[in-house]
Amino acid sequence: MALKFVRGAIWIITALVVLIGGFLVWFFLNFGGQGDRFPRLAEPTPRIRADIVATLAEPPGNIAVSQDGRIFFTYHAESHPDIKVLEWVDGKPRPYPNLAMQTPDPDKPSYGSVFNLRIDSKNRLWSIDHGEHGLFGARLVCVDLATNRAIRQIKLPKEVAGVGSYLQDMQIDPAGKTIFIADIGVFNRHPGLVIVDIESGSARRVLDRHPAIMAEPYAVFAQGRHMQPLGNNLFWFHPAFDPIALDREGTWLYVGPMSGKTLSRVKVSDLMNGDLSEAELAKRVEFYANRPQADGLTIDRENNIYLTGIEDGIIWKLDTNKKLTALAGHPKMRWPDGLSFGPDNYVYVADSNIPDVMMKSRDHIRKSGPYYVFRFKADGTAPAGQ
Repeated sequence: MALKFVRGAIWIITALVVLIGGFLVWFFLNFGGQGDRFPRLAEPTPRIRADIVATLAEPPGNIAVSQDGRIFFTYHAESHPDIKVLEWVDGKPRPYPNLAMQTPDPDKPSYGSVFNLRIDSKNRLWSIDHGEHGLFGARLVCVDLATNRAIRQIKLPKEVAGVGSYLQDMQIDPAGKTIFIADIGVFNRHPGLVIVDIESGSARRVLDRHPAIMAEPYAVFAQGRHMQPLGNNLFWFHPAFDPIALDREGTWLYVGPMSGKTLSRVKVSDLMNGDLSEAELAKRVEFYANRPQADGLTIDRENNIYLTGIEDGIIWKLDTNKKLTALAGHPKMRWPDGLSFGPDNYVYVADSNIPDVMMKSRDHIRKSGPYYVFRFKADGTAPAGQ
């Protein structure tokens, strides 16, 4: 009897070893490697020293600043925070709009794996919950800033944000009617653009795996470190579609991978044209300019594009002549992530310091603090909110 038990245990252990080994081989073949060094495009010496607006114990992810100067931000979803969405009030972070909404409840507006924040032209704060890579369903939550009350939840169907999706940055059109969301598609390797009609709540997916949003073969070297969250080249950090910006007229949507040197754009009218086939729409995407590896974008009325340089820890400016200059930085700026215009043409920057957050323990994240929100004066003008 004992011998039979030992043989059974050996068989089970062997099967587990084979399964784990097979998974690691599959994971390495799909996500492992190292990548090439990114070519330097310009001298990374910023012209402006950014100001520290907030000092935080936890890493911020994204940020949205209202027309009257209210600062809203998320704690980065990769740090698995207890409080997801906050407002900076009297020098302190406060759960927004209340503590109850910080506990996820799929049946009512609440916060789960919240990543991006944007404020639309109707003074509403929108947040995107990627639903733990689509496992629990992605959704949008809307809070009216005038009343500080949640007024809307839009659940996104599996066909546009299924398992393996990872909804990241988003943009809202000037009329406050349409939301454009970048799906980075980390684990299903299917990045794409999700378009949501706010009034109806309907959503559709376009540009799935389009070359303009696929990751390019570059490694990320931040703070002098090669981004290898699992070590030993098991997980090669070179994210696909993430940075996204909509010009202030609502004419062009700018897109690209986080890991890559190309920025492309597509006309919003083409994205909204239901008569175009996927193949026809794909042909309408055009190359715009070369740029650094970037996590976030914003744009002003003069069509200057501001980019968060993840390798240099600075903010870059791409002007209408396609000239790239190092614009703003700070000695404590490590991984500038989300951007938002605020009043008086200030641009606010959430610095997430991803190398010390992604796949790190809570203790490591805590010891790597403090974390910061910065701001700098833009060269151009823009309304607040995104």
